Amino acid sequence: MLTANSRMKTKYAIVFICIVALVIIEKESNILSRVSDKLIKRQTPQQTPQTIQEYGNTTENSPLMVLKVLLSKLSVTEGNYTNLSEEQEEEEPDDLGFYRGGRKQVLLMATTRTGSSFVGEFFNQHGESMFYLFEPLWHVERMLATATEANNGTVLAGIYRDVLQALFLCDFSPLEKFISPPPQDHVTPDLFRRESSLSLCEEPVCTPVIKDVFERYHCKTRRCGPLNLTLASESCLSKQQYAIKTVRVRQLDTLQPLVQDPRLDVKIIQLVRDPRAILASRMVAFSSKYQTWKAWAQDGQVPEDDEEVKRLKGNCDHVRMSAEVGLSQPHWLRKRYMLVRYEDIARYPMQKAEEMYKFTGIPFSSQAREWILKNTQTTQVASGIYSTQKNSSEQAEKWRFSIPFTLAQVVQKVCGPTMKLFGYKFVDDENTLINKSISLLEHKQFN
Repeated sequence: MLTANSRMKTKYAIVFICIVALVIIEKESNILSRVSDKLIKRQTPQQTPQTIQEYGNTTENSPLMVLKVLLSKLSVTEGNYTNLSEEQEEEEPDDLGFYRGGRKQVLLMATTRTGSSFVGEFFNQHGESMFYLFEPLWHVERMLATATEANNGTVLAGIYRDVLQALFLCDFSPLEKFISPPPQDHVTPDLFRRESSLSLCEEPVCTPVIKDVFERYHCKTRRCGPLNLTLASESCLSKQQYAIKTVRVRQLDTLQPLVQDPRLDVKIIQLVRDPRAILASRMVAFSSKYQTWKAWAQDGQVPEDDEEVKRLKGNCDHVRMSAEVGLSQPHWLRKRYMLVRYEDIARYPMQKAEEMYKFTGIPFSSQAREWILKNTQTTQVASGIYSTQKNSSEQAEKWRFSIPFTLAQVVQKVCGPTMKLFGYKFVDDENTLINKSISLLEHKQFN
């Protein structure tokens, strides 16, 4: 007969065995899930993210269910390889071991007043096969700006990443949670800068206006009714390329799960600009928020311990640290990161556009070429702070005549490491600052 002590030991042994069994099952589930993702991804190069996502949800089921899905797909997978083109047959797995054929996604990552709206148009104007979104994370930032948990940068960065991940899969439902007022039956008139996306201004996404509506409903090319996000999702799924422009992602390394998602083929382009030019542009574009800097420009005194100066330094540091991660080419970012200076794009727009398109693996369309040619050499005066029509080479140097030398010195002091990394030359006096014959740009190759 077992003693009380023996029975207790037996109980503990049974509990331990159960725990070990659960751990083994969980590990098997994770392994099978990863294999499932890879095989399903290889099943057909043209498979839509919606279909892939359907099988991605099998991770919530038992390992046996995952195995059944795999077995049911093996014969189809083998059959499809015989129909691949020569180019697809020669496709090599990327550094993460995944075969990412078909749709391509581009994330243009920048900060405000770096020329990101202008550069975003390089992709927006690509043509009918491109789905483009302008600053969808604006809604997330707006709703969470005052929330307590949003003050945690890590939490906010994770939310940004998850929303971007869903959007690249053509799923607008996470974004809907942040649009205010909430969409009704997936319809909203309040998507930020909807008119800046040609994809959202074309039929059938652009539904006819039945009666007079507010100007915010309008697109540049036609009058549209409220945006039906279900139609937007369907349009997204029908495209072969997808680009998102955002100035709200502060740290590149927070995007690692997004880049490693085997359902996606994401390339990241980080756009940077001379911090002195950024400050000069922000003082004009966001005048009410930069009254302190304007006052300093008048009296020539800048307290370096002021919160505004610290914020400027923090912004520069974030940009630099992200670039350092990207340029170091960690395993998860190999062949998936490109750094571009706005000044280089402004001087050589067509050449830089070709380089960016080549990097993304997207054909450089004639429509995009025509738009760049037309909108980088205009003699017209640009209208509005978000105008994308300008003489780009002149625009890149305009800031040198609007920022006082005193403020330029402050930027050089707090953003020095960032300027050195990107090849922006320092100035020692006002005459050098305003002398356009002296270049403030070092020749640098980043990629």
